[in-house]
Amino acid sequence: MINGNVIVGQSGGPTSVINSSLVGVFKTAKDMGCLKVYGMRNGIEGLLTGRYVDLSDYIKNDLDIELLKRTPSSFLGTCRYKLPEYSEDPGVYDRIFDILKRLDIKHFFYIGGNDSMDTIKKLSNYAKDIGSEITFMGVPKTIDNDLAVTDHTPGYGSAAKYIAAAMKEIIRDANTYPTDSITVVEIMGRNAGWLTAASSLSCSEDCNGPDLIYLPEVTFDHDKFLRRVMEIKKFKNTAIVAVSEGIKTADGMYVCEANKTTVFEDSFGHKTLGGTALYLSDFLAENTGIKSRGIVFSTLQRCASHLVSRRDITEAFTAGADAVVAALNGETGKMIIFERISNAPYQLKTSSYDVNLIANVEKCVPDEWICDDGTNVTKEFDEYARPLIIGELSPFMVDGLPRHLFIDK
Repeated sequence: MINGNVIVGQSGGPTSVINSSLVGVFKTAKDMGCLKVYGMRNGIEGLLTGRYVDLSDYIKNDLDIELLKRTPSSFLGTCRYKLPEYSEDPGVYDRIFDILKRLDIKHFFYIGGNDSMDTIKKLSNYAKDIGSEITFMGVPKTIDNDLAVTDHTPGYGSAAKYIAAAMKEIIRDANTYPTDSITVVEIMGRNAGWLTAASSLSCSEDCNGPDLIYLPEVTFDHDKFLRRVMEIKKFKNTAIVAVSEGIKTADGMYVCEANKTTVFEDSFGHKTLGGTALYLSDFLAENTGIKSRGIVFSTLQRCASHLVSRRDITEAFTAGADAVVAALNGETGKMIIFERISNAPYQLKTSSYDVNLIANVEKCVPDEWICDDGTNVTKEFDEYARPLIIGELSPFMVDGLPRHLFIDK
């Protein structure tokens, strides 16, 4: 059966498993009789300038498929491009649909987070308005785990695994010395604290986990923070604190803005964050006289494919594959979602959901999963998150280092 041509793009911040979703789209589309599978270079922004490739030129055999699954970052390149409303710039939509017509595209897939689902929403609604038969499907991806409706997102489990593992190692290192010290670890998360909460997973029979965890869902207070740290120091030489980069004070200001003269914004109006741990470690050192260190995981938490969760990489592939199946069955304007059946044993099913009810809606850590004093998370969070980090998938090693598949710029 011939199902026409397909195009797929990747957008937003990369993850260590985003390429597994790309493989899911590519392999399933080919298996279901699609003639060509094109890849947008640098997402919708690249497509607008006519930059795309035939993925069959790069994914030639089963080895390439397995190698790409284990390759971090976005194989096709990414972008942070805000698609305007049709009323604001109809020419953008004309260019996109002219390119899709020229390539004889029947199915369009976009792998990304909230802003990417906004793109699927706009394109699918426009296609409906003009009577286009092209289907548009969203494939979820974000380490932030903040997409609405879906239980979780591909990319989160592996980032959580890295964060918990690195936190255990930091705690072990900090406890080496008998001298007093404080360590503040900064973890990604603008408005949703799912990643920072994952630091709690480091708590196990051989590790107590971080002493304090601060999420952006809870208003940050400098004085309370100082008092809590000093309470910890009464009983321990070392204090370990995990903080989201996006924690804010009562006036709505990001804590990291305190030591910045200029704050930049991206095309979506998001302020550039970073430096929270460095600022707070200096704050603690000045107010306590205790040696304090700030550690920033930064992009490491989203590109650490050497410590990927097997469950995460498998689910990422499934999300891409199921999006193809849904599109070829005539569905459009939807995103693949995960629905959890149970925690123990861990059981999950996928379905598709109206992207209009997902785009631009941010899912935060539930209040009931945050401890009453706002400095840790509950066992319910642990029961939710721990199944997502299970299993390992080793990279292919060459000369002692992981081998990746890539497109030469």
